[in-house]
Amino acid sequence: MADFRLVSPAFEHDRPLPSRFVGEDEGVSPPLQWSGVPAGAKELLIVCDDPDTETGVVTHWIVFGIAPDAEGLPEGLSRDAYIEDPIELVQGLNEFDEVGYIGPEPDDERGPHRIFFRISALDAELTQLSPGATRNELRAAIKGHLLGGAELVGIA
Repeated sequence: MADFRLVSPAFEHDRPLPSRFVGEDEGVSPPLQWSGVPAGAKELLIVCDDPDTETGVVTHWIVFGIAPDAEGLPEGLSRDAYIEDPIELVQGLNEFDEVGYIGPEPDDERGPHRIFFRISALDAELTQLSPGATRNELRAAIKGHLLGGAELVGIA
């Protein structure tokens, strides 16, 4: 699983997120690319979290239903629960009870925030999850189905 990698053509690991991916600016979803999907994967999912907030971990994005042969997500996906083009996927609810990506809005008092983009490969399809699923529903659904994962960290 060391070969499973997640990168972005828009920013480097552990480097600042460009302002267009931050809530204060455009707040659009970043482009992501991956390689080395584990054999036997039936579905991919992506979760974007910020663990550096006063209130604990804040989820900015949940994406699931991604085909295992997909190679990435384009920049600026719509905030629709179900997307068919340019890639078929389903989006869940973020911490703000909205579907789709919401960029981080770090406060200067707490300093920089690490924004984790995590991709997971599953040995099953999440057919029981509906569009707009929550982080807790996702966690319950993937239990026992994880084949591997990779992460990319941006700083906001």
